[in-house]
Amino acid sequence: MYLLLLAIIYLAFISLGLPDSLLGSAWPTIHAEFDVPLSYMGLVSMIISGGTIVSSLMTERLTKKMETKILTTASVFLTAIALFGFSMATEFYQLCLWGIPYGLGAGAIDAALNNYVALHYNSRHMSWLHCFWGVGTIISPYVMSYALTHTVWTDGYRTVSYIQFTIVIVLVLTLPLWKINQVQSSEESSAKVLGLKGALKIKGVPTLLVGFMAYCAAEATAMLWASSYLEGVRGAAKEEAAAFGSLFFIGITAGRFISGFISDKLGDNRMIRLGTGIALCGVLLIALPSTMTSIVGFVIIGLGCAPVYPCIIHSTPSNFGAENSQGIIGIQMASAYVGSTFMPPLFGLLANHISLKLMPLYLAFFLILLLVMISRTEKKCAA
Repeated sequence: MYLLLLAIIYLAFISLGLPDSLLGSAWPTIHAEFDVPLSYMGLVSMIISGGTIVSSLMTERLTKKMETKILTTASVFLTAIALFGFSMATEFYQLCLWGIPYGLGAGAIDAALNNYVALHYNSRHMSWLHCFWGVGTIISPYVMSYALTHTVWTDGYRTVSYIQFTIVIVLVLTLPLWKINQVQSSEESSAKVLGLKGALKIKGVPTLLVGFMAYCAAEATAMLWASSYLEGVRGAAKEEAAAFGSLFFIGITAGRFISGFISDKLGDNRMIRLGTGIALCGVLLIALPSTMTSIVGFVIIGLGCAPVYPCIIHSTPSNFGAENSQGIIGIQMASAYVGSTFMPPLFGLLANHISLKLMPLYLAFFLILLLVMISRTEKKCAA
């Protein structure tokens, strides 16, 4: 039952990753069909991110009122409905409206399951959990590509929504499995609500949030701007740049699979430092004046980024106590979405007004900031 429950949790995290790369895959077709500017994708994306920030901050209170299994099932159901709504959209404003429930559902799944795994499972399972998120992000572009080739983009969204509804059915049928950790979960749910103000008063939390935001800023910037950097700075053709840019996703997914085998031995803090160091080596490679070293560099950045997010989350209960972990992890998710939502567009402005060549410096700044903030957090927690 232990392993079966773990498999169900992994399945739920695939459901979190499935929709994440749909919008980017379909947007060239959507914006032409709806006759809206190419930049309007950013508006839909920010609405979704706003929903995830709100639901992440609400997760602590929601898990006090309902168990993690109920919140997870309800949230996957909410995202399934939202994706089906995307598939029925005929106007741009409808995409914006359906982005609200999608964001709310995704944020709750992320915060609730991350906390549950951090409390009840080893570090390796947290790495593999996020590896399965990567599996979801890799699958969905192929679903959309098939739909665009054979039918229309709405069928891609509808197919993924059907997959989500199927996952909901699986979650409902396997609800009794969650009783394995029922005693511990009931003790955690009886603790007082920490809230944002309460969390910020705990030593180490503010520096941790800054560090986590810095990491997500670097990760999202590398994800979104890799292809543009390879084309604009290294002179790669558009088709090659798009293909090579996707290697970052393969690097981070493979890295999280590998991290699962060593994270328990090295520990969360060492894995964070090791991963950040590897990512900085990748940044150095993309700064070198060669297309090949830049391509390899983005893969290495992905490998380096792989253990950082899971290990920061997994270390939260041990650093701040199990009774505080859900509240703090919810705030961590919110800070993560702030970094991934606002920092890549900021780099876009810098690239537009100065140069795309600033990318290595931009990434290095946030990765070094991460190391500084994580070191300060460790000292304050140890004290």
